[in-house]
Amino acid sequence: MIFGIAKLIWSFYNSEMTPSEISNIKNITISGRIGAGSTTLATGLSQRLGWELLEGGELFQKIHDELNLSEISSNHRPDKFDLEYEETVKKFLKTKSHQVIQSHLAGFDAQEISGIYKILVVCEDEKGEDHPDIRIDRLVNRKKITVEEAKKEIAERETNNLEKWRKMYAGGNSNWVYWDPKYYDLIVNTYSHNKEESLSFVLQKLGVK
Repeated sequence: MIFGIAKLIWSFYNSEMTPSEISNIKNITISGRIGAGSTTLATGLSQRLGWELLEGGELFQKIHDELNLSEISSNHRPDKFDLEYEETVKKFLKTKSHQVIQSHLAGFDAQEISGIYKILVVCEDEKGEDHPDIRIDRLVNRKKITVEEAKKEIAERETNNLEKWRKMYAGGNSNWVYWDPKYYDLIVNTYSHNKEESLSFVLQKLGVK
């Protein structure tokens, strides 16, 4: 292995914080499809609560850089990296506190772990239809890439991620998705809420003033 996942994760933490306490909640996970707004929400919530933030996308970018892979090529990433990362996340969720952990599978990883508040971020209209056009636009603005590049990245990353994770964690079930609402305690819709409204909504649900 090129490096220890646990050691790499710790490099993303900021320990110079005074955390807020939330009754019966030890850690928070935030998950969402690419461009849904989970990273923005996780960053804002971490800052508001004074909790440490682990941003999974940054960590896997580091892994891909070490492996000389593009961000799209998750299907070429050895499974051992995914397995060690997810097991480390589970261990941290069980043994640590005052963490906001943002990654696609964070909420899925947290199933049956007590004290974890699991948030799903979606971008869906009133009919429950996902809006990839908005997610694409957000990726264009965030990464300063073209619309066509953003379309390609979202389509290929989501396809490759699901193919890998369905095989690894869902017994090859072709209908499995990590954004199934059954895995989560709260759903935040960034189609109808901007980033300030989304953060305010979550804080209200957490009972934080």
